Amino acid sequence: MAALPVLLAACAASQPLPSASPAAPIAFAPAPVPASPVFSSDASDAVRYSDTANPDEPFPVKAVNLAKVDPQFLKQVVPNTTGEAPGTIVIDPHERHLYLVQNDGTAIRYGVGVGREGFAWSGQAYIRRKLEWPDWHPPAEMVARDPHARPYADGMPGGPGNPLGARSMALWEGNRDTLFRIHGTIEPYSIGKAVSSGCIRMMNQDVIDLYSRVPLGTKVVVRG
Repeated sequence: MAALPVLLAACAASQPLPSASPAAPIAFAPAPVPASPVFSSDASDAVRYSDTANPDEPFPVKAVNLAKVDPQFLKQVVPNTTGEAPGTIVIDPHERHLYLVQNDGTAIRYGVGVGREGFAWSGQAYIRRKLEWPDWHPPAEMVARDPHARPYADGMPGGPGNPLGARSMALWEGNRDTLFRIHGTIEPYSIGKAVSSGCIRMMNQDVIDLYSRVPLGTKVVVRG
């Protein structure tokens, strides 16, 4: 895994939907959002980003060295200035932030890594598929252009060395898979930077938290 620095900077597509999956879009019907999403008074960043924060995971989630992360990219509750309805995810690639809008005038804000110039994507989509510790199946275009991806043309199993990290959420436009994902990363210090090939990456602790809060059909707005 140490020989994959270029690979890990690449956008990754999880396994395709099975053929039995319905073609029609999932209606946007977000689950109720907690009215008070503030963190407990005894919770600290050191606890939330520790290697013991997610003890029930099938694979270890490594602690984040917070000295290497700008504090603005740590999870926090902020006033909702997105203009979007509760339950919506709003991603601002320029700010390197992802917002989950709450129903009390606030939003949970997470830091993200975004696409390099030439790979960035923007628009409105919805979450069609959610996976825990997903397999990684690089698109044919990536395999063709990136020699580091070629050994994994047939896929890489989910786990602590997988570039998709602990969770993946597939973004669809109508009936079309954009091939872009909100996913975890094993490079937490890339958060706040433009390094991926278009996907929205989050620290594993944050993507696990977001995953637990959003249902299938959640609206996702990626600003241009």
